[in-house]
Amino acid sequence: MSALRNGAMQVRNIMTSAIRPSGLPGGIPASSLPFSVTNRYKLTAYFILFFGSGLATPFWLVRHQLLKK
Repeated sequence: MSALRNGAMQVRNIMTSAIRPSGLPGGIPASSLPFSVTNRYKLTAYFILFFGSGLATPFWLVRHQLLKK
C-alpha cells in the first residue's frame, strides 16, 4: 500500500510541476490580444463588422449571381 501511495505522489508531483504560470506581459489577460478590449463600444463595432461581414457575404454573392446578366 505504501509503494502505491509513493507512486501516486510522484505522479502528482510531476503533473503539478508541469503546469506553468502564464506570465502574461502587463499582468492582465487581455494584454496578449491583437485588439483593445478597454473601449466597449469600439469592441462591439469590431465584433459586428467581423461577424456581420462573414454572415452577409454568402447573401451578397447570391445576389450578385442573380443580378448578373
